[in-house]
Amino acid sequence: MTEQARDTEALIHEQIAKHAVLLYMKGTPQFPQCGFSARAVEALSQIGRPFAYVNILDNPDIRATLPKIANWPTFPQLWVKSELIGGSDIILEMFQNGELKPLIEESSPEA
Repeated sequence: MTEQARDTEALIHEQIAKHAVLLYMKGTPQFPQCGFSARAVEALSQIGRPFAYVNILDNPDIRATLPKIANWPTFPQLWVKSELIGGSDIILEMFQNGELKPLIEESSPEA
């Protein structure tokens, strides 16, 4: 493993540990760059709690490395309390069946 790859892995682990609710996505919450990221942001925004995000389009090393760490090939990826919740389909399903809101509320302080 190269030093850059180790640095990227360390950065990802640091981001996941630092933020209780973290969305790795294409684009930003204000300007999502794909429909899956847009739907994930919409669900999280409706819950009304702050969440951190990383724009993987600005971070090609993270985009390449995170799927290996997470064992999850696609984006977006929602992490809550250092645990991978899943991608867009899982986020939407959990939002629609009422599981996502309490998870986010208990993990993210009020804005």
